[in-house]
Amino acid sequence: MPSMKSNRSGQRGASLVIVLILLLVMTLLGLAVLRGALLEERMSANLLDRSQNFQAAEAALRDAEARLLANQWGVNPPAAGAACTNGMCGVPAAAVADRATDPTFAGWQASVVNVNNGIGAQPVQPQFFIEHAGWVETWFECNEIGSKYRGTELCIRPIYKVTARSEANGRASVLLQSSFVAP
Repeated sequence: MPSMKSNRSGQRGASLVIVLILLLVMTLLGLAVLRGALLEERMSANLLDRSQNFQAAEAALRDAEARLLANQWGVNPPAAGAACTNGMCGVPAAAVADRATDPTFAGWQASVVNVNNGIGAQPVQPQFFIEHAGWVETWFECNEIGSKYRGTELCIRPIYKVTARSEANGRASVLLQSSFVAP
């Protein structure tokens, strides 16, 4: 049997170094993939949260418009600068900050809607308020001089700015607005 001679001068240990470098590269690649997956999971959770809050704010907007249709606050809108009562506000004074973005504004009215998103009831109570925004012609030139409808309820109707929000601490916040002409 031939004897195996050890040739130590030819071995330098390069395979160990190469395997360790490959292991390091594979570890970094695995960490990058894991980080991307976690980011995608956070983004999808945020999108779901925003979608749920959008649905809740939209339902509150429709609730406020339904209350306007039902004439819940009476025929005449509140006076300009009047305080908000049950979610109905007068035309804001020029010096007043936008109520929708003012953190000190306390005239929000809780909506009675309960949004079911298929997972369960919406945990956040959506809110709304309605501002009288002035008067508008219901059809073109009905309020012209000489028109038999000038100044009548058929021609001039109040217009309202309806604002709804759905928000919670640490969650997505949604603010919606619509212009609504009372029938």
